[in-house]
Amino acid sequence: MVAMRGVGRRMALGSGVAATLATAGGGRVRPARAQTAGFPDRPIRLVIPYPPGGPTDLVMRAIAEGAQKRLGQTIVIDNRSGAGGIMGAQVLANGTRPDGYTIAQMPVPVLRHRFLSARPLFDPRTDFTWIIQLVGYRFGTLVRADAPWKTFKEFLDYAKANPGKIEYGTAGAGSSMHVTMTQIAELKGIDWLHVPFRGAAAALSALLGGQVAAAASSLDVGTVGPGGPLRALVSWGAERHRRLPDVPTLREEGIDIVSESPFGIAGPSGMDPGVVKILHDAFHAALDDPALHALLDRYDMPLLYLNSADYTAAVLQQIATEEQLIGRLGLRLD
Repeated sequence: MVAMRGVGRRMALGSGVAATLATAGGGRVRPARAQTAGFPDRPIRLVIPYPPGGPTDLVMRAIAEGAQKRLGQTIVIDNRSGAGGIMGAQVLANGTRPDGYTIAQMPVPVLRHRFLSARPLFDPRTDFTWIIQLVGYRFGTLVRADAPWKTFKEFLDYAKANPGKIEYGTAGAGSSMHVTMTQIAELKGIDWLHVPFRGAAAALSALLGGQVAAAASSLDVGTVGPGGPLRALVSWGAERHRRLPDVPTLREEGIDIVSESPFGIAGPSGMDPGVVKILHDAFHAALDDPALHALLDRYDMPLLYLNSADYTAAVLQQIATEEQLIGRLGLRLD
């Protein structure tokens, strides 16, 4: 089983590989890389930047459980929620050794952080080793099943006629849910209020409790399907959810947006290529598990696998896209 650690809890993972410094040409000093032989010989820490129990956490635990079977070592989960999904990146950029024993899930907010903050904590172009892209999110706009809005058009019409009265929850400020809801508001001339939470589970709990009128989140078939406590007004994928065929897409509602937010795993910059390959191959093998496919289907999360080289190239391209989008929307978090 994949081990659990509480939110924000720091962990001691043993003595590790002793840190050394090697002098490169021109007098530049850089850390020595880990040795591939024998890796891994102790547990690996995987930082998930969301709280336990939500869709991301459940999917990442399933993938980690499959990967640890191939690695022959336990993968210890360290949930670090808050800050819109960038806590794992902060851990990696904050002096973590590039030996492969601390890695993190990297959602798209990591790529847009430097454009949202006046004092960015890291640079995704240089501070990380991109190991593997795994799967992605497809989101939707949800309301309670007893809400007065039966269609997304009715919801938008109400929001436009009542500026500032609709509050919607997301998994955090700067998240893909926040950015896409901001795009929708811009296109439709709507003024609604964003309420960030520490993860999707908290946002949905607030929706169920009536603290917010709507939420942007993954489409859990068990929650938004027939008889569920929530109703999906619209999905954000390129196509309708296979198990929710009555839920239209944004494009079908006249809004030309497809929001599919990929995520993967990275480590600190400077990792040994041999260690990267071992980790890549283990997590790639985990994607073949039929139980994982069933879980992904439940949350409408597509497999979006990319190897290390292609993932790195895709990250650089996405960073350029995020810079343009955030600049156009004028979003800033500080």
